Amino acid sequence: MSRRTELVALFAVDALALVGANLLWHAARFRWGWLRDPVFSPEPTVLGPVVAVLTVYWLITFLFFGMYRERYAASRFDEIVLLVKVVTVGMLVLFFLLFIENLDAYSARVNLLFYWMAVFGLVATGRIVVRSVQKALILRGRGLHRALVVGWDDRLEVLHRDVARYPEAGLQIVGAIRLGLGRGRPGSEEDVSPSIAELPRLIDELEVQDVLIALGPDAHEELLEVLRQCDGKAVSLKLVPDFYSIIGGMARTEHMYGLPLIEVMPEPMPAWEQSSKRLIDLVVSSMVLVVGLPAWLVLAVLIRITSPGPAIYRQQRVGRHGREFSMYKFRTMRRDAEAETGPVWAVADDPRYTPVGRWLRRTRLDEIPQFWNVFKGDMSLVGPRPERPFFVEKLSRDIPLYNRRHRVKPGITGWAQVKWKYDGSLDDVRQKVKYDLFYIENMSLRRDFQIIVRTITTALKARGH
Repeated sequence: MSRRTELVALFAVDALALVGANLLWHAARFRWGWLRDPVFSPEPTVLGPVVAVLTVYWLITFLFFGMYRERYAASRFDEIVLLVKVVTVGMLVLFFLLFIENLDAYSARVNLLFYWMAVFGLVATGRIVVRSVQKALILRGRGLHRALVVGWDDRLEVLHRDVARYPEAGLQIVGAIRLGLGRGRPGSEEDVSPSIAELPRLIDELEVQDVLIALGPDAHEELLEVLRQCDGKAVSLKLVPDFYSIIGGMARTEHMYGLPLIEVMPEPMPAWEQSSKRLIDLVVSSMVLVVGLPAWLVLAVLIRITSPGPAIYRQQRVGRHGREFSMYKFRTMRRDAEAETGPVWAVADDPRYTPVGRWLRRTRLDEIPQFWNVFKGDMSLVGPRPERPFFVEKLSRDIPLYNRRHRVKPGITGWAQVKWKYDGSLDDVRQKVKYDLFYIENMSLRRDFQIIVRTITTALKARGH
């Protein structure tokens, strides 16, 4: 079952279960007389719209709390436990929205309990059916995750046998990087194995979804090199548990149907915080673009009449998982600023600035068009600043773990921007990478709000350059 098919199946089953739960509650109350008079009683003529609104409400709640995140070959029991929590929270929200003003303690308890049981029972049943079908397909070799293994010869052989012994884990080994003598791919006739440096290429060519690491307890350098090469790639890193002692909080232990693995660098934020972060991005970017539109048009006119060239400058940047996108800014430099030098960083009092551009930089108003990138989803309000492909290629060679910045969406502002100055040298970049990595390992909404407040203060005081 592909990821798209899984999402469609879950969404459809959830929607049908929720419609059934709402109709079941209505029938129990009005047709069968099982429940006492509720404080919220939809009329028969509006039953359809009420059921539709409640169904949409629950689907949004499930999405907000990460119920549609990929849970490939995960425990059905863990998913049901999460569903209990989400339905309970959703029910509490409904209680305060619909029942609190006309509280009848006994009636409210009975109705809410029955409704909770209906929603949970039908949704849980539907999801168990979907997961059971998914598991059956996995056992038949369909929809497997493509895995690449990295490690010493003896450990690779053991891992290969373990993966074959536990087909429920849903892994298909499509390639291997052997750090001893051996073949490049299991079952192939290649005599020379690729090196760790070829990991990014193999991940793209083989469409790898999981990288399994099987190294000994003394192979610290090899492990760090594997992590460095996989940074920024949309793959899940899992290793045999020997290395747990050296990676500390960067890992999460998991059992995949008897196959013990440790997930390295899991999602940095809980599902509800990620959903809240995206919601804030959409609301704030929409407000800034729409409410401030007259001012942005005035700025665009000023840029055009004070220097030749377009008002909006478009530039390719590297985003999450290394994907390139077009980033927009108000133009602050001459149109031919890099015609003779090629790509270079801006510096304080850069002679290439236009008169208006220098002021835009100081107030950081040149970043306003990037709110369109935020609205589209290429960027977030807060995150590591996106860099140009030319510099990414150079800096990833010179700075260890530089590509780890690409684990999250880039941002208009970030921890490095409020703690350090603009990039002017390689040393500046090294220092800002430290701040970026700190932010990624400590991501939270509280941290984002702190960064936004500091950014607004910097802009109001015109401390940028």
